Amino acid sequence: MDINITVRVDSPDIMNSLLALADAMLQVRTGVQIKEEHEIKPKEVQAPKEKVQKEEKPKTVTLEEVRGVLAKLSQNGKQQEVKELIKKFGGKKLTDISQEKYSELLKEAEVI
Repeated sequence: MDINITVRVDSPDIMNSLLALADAMLQVRTGVQIKEEHEIKPKEVQAPKEKVQKEEKPKTVTLEEVRGVLAKLSQNGKQQEVKELIKKFGGKKLTDISQEKYSELLKEAEVI
């Protein structure tokens, strides 16, 4: 009768004990003393490298996005605040404001 057993052990101490047991069983079976010692050295494991976060470029805000947000504010009765916000950024109308200031303008519009 044959019995096949497959065991995977990651602990060097347990593995060394199992190998010693196997040697002892072999000695009992054959009556021969085996003098080799089996020792498994643990493998060096490197920690995974941290993923370097890529610097994301700030999202470019478009005129349409700003216009949409300001239109909603105006529809909700905030026309005066919208006009003051546009004046604050140096324009009489939205198209007078440079595109570089759109993200800052949106941040302030969210506060209103």
